[in-house]
Amino acid sequence: MFCFSACDLKPLHEKCQTDGLRVEGAHNWTPTMYIRLVQDVGLECEVAQHLAQSYGDRAFNVAKLASLTGKRWPIIGKKIHPEFPYIDAEIRYAVKEYACTAIDVIARRLRLAFLNVQAAQEALPAIVDILAEELKWSNDAKKKHFEDAKAFLQHEMGQLVNRTSRDKLPINLSKDEIQSYIKRFQIIDKDHKGYVSITDIRRSLQHTGEEVSGEELHEILREIDTNMNGQVELDEYLQMMSAIKSGHVAYSRFARMAEMEEEHHERELLKKQISVERSGGGL
Repeated sequence: MFCFSACDLKPLHEKCQTDGLRVEGAHNWTPTMYIRLVQDVGLECEVAQHLAQSYGDRAFNVAKLASLTGKRWPIIGKKIHPEFPYIDAEIRYAVKEYACTAIDVIARRLRLAFLNVQAAQEALPAIVDILAEELKWSNDAKKKHFEDAKAFLQHEMGQLVNRTSRDKLPINLSKDEIQSYIKRFQIIDKDHKGYVSITDIRRSLQHTGEEVSGEELHEILREIDTNMNGQVELDEYLQMMSAIKSGHVAYSRFARMAEMEEEHHERELLKKQISVERSGGGL
């Protein structure tokens, strides 16, 4: 509107020309289209939902490029990382849409680099192999693209920065606060492994009644997993709580989850105590 008024421009059309215009993939898309991808094509349900949401009715074109898994189920669609719904076919399809490098795939197509840097690095070998096959790379070219993508994750996506910044930020918590947070951490780490895994996070969120996708789980992990090893250690949790206390961090879903998990744990203990008292404490 500013350009129209400042330059005294006149619109060529009175009505919007793009109102109702559908983007590519929207023409035959339906909310339940992913069911056909599961039943007719043989994709895993999570993968089918991801493809339908990301590609619309072009998901079937993507699925045609998927490799056989060699399993009874799913029939096709090899995941490039076990924790995410991205499959090999998406990389081949990305090449058809002019993706030329591994960075194109992890940052601009799949966006995995933004969701979980560690997962992106773990998926790199498979991604580079598929790109090399599609683009006819030599061994030297494969190595260069792999190293370029690795450097991108380390420097542009903060893999090295996060590790360094964690070591520089001091833990500023009282003794009582530390003991309280250790208790919360141990409640989440029910198996006493010494760290919190994706499975632990999923279980804790289920206790609070919150259902999240695999990508959201990794986002929660990524906000606190500063050394990018795919798990949360106690010192990382204490570092986060100290950062929240000092104001360096405003909010953490992991911290909130830990607080709610402790409340859930206390309620369960209270229920057991009441149950024993009502039964007279007998054996």
